[in-house]
Amino acid sequence: MSHQWKFFRAGGFDQVRLASGADLMNLDQLDQKLWVALACPTAGLEFDPATLALIDSDNDGRIRVPELIAAIKWAGSMLKDSNQLVSGGNALPLSSINDATPEGKALLASARRILGNLGKDESLSLAIEDACDTTKIFANTAFNGDGVITEVSTEDAALKQVIADVVACLGTEADRCGKPGVNQAKIDTFFAAAAAHMEWAKKPDADAAIAPLGDKTTDASAAIQAVQAKVDDYFGRCRLAAFDARAQSLLNRKEEEYIVFAAKDFSITAAEIREFPLAKVEPNKALPLTEGMNPAWADAIATLVAAAVKPILGDKSSLTEGDWAALKAKLAPFNAWQAGKAGTSVEKLGVARLTEIIDGQAKEQLTVLVVEDLALKEEADSISNVEKLARYYRDLHHLCTNFVNFADFYAGGGRAVFQCGTLYLDQRSCTLCIPVADAAKHATMAGLAGAYLAYVDCVRKATGEKMGIVAIFSQGDDDNLMVGRNGLFYDRKGRDYDATITKIVSNPISIRQAFWSPYKKFVRLIEELATKRAAAADAEAAAKLAATAQSVTTADKAGVKAPEKKKMDVGTVAALGVAFGAIGGFLAAMLTFGKDIVAAGPLAIVGVFIGIVALISGPSMILAIIKLRKRNLGPILDANGWAVNAKAKVNVPFGTSLTGIAKLPPGSSRDLSDKYAEKTFPWKRWLVLVIVLFLGWKWYVGDLDSVLPGKVKSTSVMGTNAPAANP
Repeated sequence: MSHQWKFFRAGGFDQVRLASGADLMNLDQLDQKLWVALACPTAGLEFDPATLALIDSDNDGRIRVPELIAAIKWAGSMLKDSNQLVSGGNALPLSSINDATPEGKALLASARRILGNLGKDESLSLAIEDACDTTKIFANTAFNGDGVITEVSTEDAALKQVIADVVACLGTEADRCGKPGVNQAKIDTFFAAAAAHMEWAKKPDADAAIAPLGDKTTDASAAIQAVQAKVDDYFGRCRLAAFDARAQSLLNRKEEEYIVFAAKDFSITAAEIREFPLAKVEPNKALPLTEGMNPAWADAIATLVAAAVKPILGDKSSLTEGDWAALKAKLAPFNAWQAGKAGTSVEKLGVARLTEIIDGQAKEQLTVLVVEDLALKEEADSISNVEKLARYYRDLHHLCTNFVNFADFYAGGGRAVFQCGTLYLDQRSCTLCIPVADAAKHATMAGLAGAYLAYVDCVRKATGEKMGIVAIFSQGDDDNLMVGRNGLFYDRKGRDYDATITKIVSNPISIRQAFWSPYKKFVRLIEELATKRAAAADAEAAAKLAATAQSVTTADKAGVKAPEKKKMDVGTVAALGVAFGAIGGFLAAMLTFGKDIVAAGPLAIVGVFIGIVALISGPSMILAIIKLRKRNLGPILDANGWAVNAKAKVNVPFGTSLTGIAKLPPGSSRDLSDKYAEKTFPWKRWLVLVIVLFLGWKWYVGDLDSVLPGKVKSTSVMGTNAPAANP
């Protein structure tokens, strides 16, 4: 028999109710078209990232429907009663683990072992903090099933040293408890490198040509390599001078270059001197080894003579190009051998230490230790499953009420996992704040939500922490919201950030805003026109003043010219006449209409007033109502990587709960006197006076007698003196 589902309505659509373990365990049977979301990111949520990482089985940074169902099925099978997934808690009772299955039995044993390792043998429940602290769980164990062995894995001091040598050469692998160690891959790599290096190191013993000078061959090779480029350059220049004598003066430095150095103090090792030829260039000239040498290279050449020339060629005061070639050829086998060096990663240990390690049984012994450690893999993995179950026990239902349905969001109070905190700005608090990494990219999609969005950069200057959010304003107006406004943001942990608006996506905020919008626009238009007119008048006055000043300063140079009489523009006069005539006709019509309305009575006056207001504010209010009814959370979350599967509406009543406005606390008093208040025209008093006089006149002439009680009618009070009594 299929599971009987229950639904509740929120956000304008039906959402499944998840009130029991059976509801969770049967989610694979619920049509996915009825899920509120089909995927969500693992980042940017107010949710334990470790739990999300466990659910995200393919490690792609997203939780999808199949992954969530798999997590629920596994957790439910590990518990005796799946209803405990709904109740949850920070500590997993051992009695709730289903030990009727082999996996559950192993999991229960692992949970007890964890508590035993932590010294909590008598505990009846296991907290998440206990289950995830692998450092303490495996602190006193030699093996933990991860295939990584450490120094505590053996009592043999020699084997401990080999493990340390492997770590020193190839780096470390951390085991479950965080201790540095090595795995089988590093062991194999180390011994392969050691064998290759030893084989390479033995080649000079089999071929005398590789090291003609024995242990001193290395010094000879180094001395040659230090000057090889410079000596090759010298002999190349000499060959070119022999080819064409005209090149000789160019191959040696010009006198002008020496003048620069002669004018200042300098060292013979200066970089400028090192760029000069090794010796004076002449056709087919041998390289002098004692005199006539570039002083910047004297020490290097002396080392060459002592380390290579004398041991191989004997005492020489100069070196021919043939001698130089013979010298390089003599050490070519050594250089080739050095270039083919193998096992460089273990070279630091030296040949003697490597020989000692290879000749022993260290590799076999380390491999045995790894095998012993891996033998506990199943048990250790079961320990990892204890943490997994403890996290699912606490978190799965909470995730479902933010994924399968949005119960946490529509319950109010800012408890949904995508709500990251509260923004205080412009005497309002916005609880629907969502983290955003790229405001420009996010706004492209989120703008379709029909909500008023303010993108805000949040910074904690004390620590340098930064985050970007988008806040949804759903109550009040936008008169004082603009890019650059500053506020304060509190995250879900209560930490405060300086907040600055950087981008706004404008949409209607409330019906009240829509009602006043036409009047505010009219006032702004009047202000802009007045400002432009004042600016134009000021500019005109300044121009006239400048012209007058100019005429005064030039009056003594030219006769005073009589001002020209302005000619009357007949067309302008006619246009003004038509305009004033139209205005007069309009005022006359309005006056006649006003008299008719007044004659119709007070109800007609009120009706006309309401009609005028409706005519002005009605269109903007209707448009705002249409947009506010379509306001949808889906595009905002989709822009953050969600796959929202429903029209999660944020209607006017619900939107009002997401944005709080400033209100005086209940029971507080307010002093309305303000000595710094601006002095304004007392229009309210005059308006009341005009209304009283108008109503008094209407009473006097008897127009109100039809709606007044008999005792207060004008004819009753004034008798025959009332105008209405003498028609």
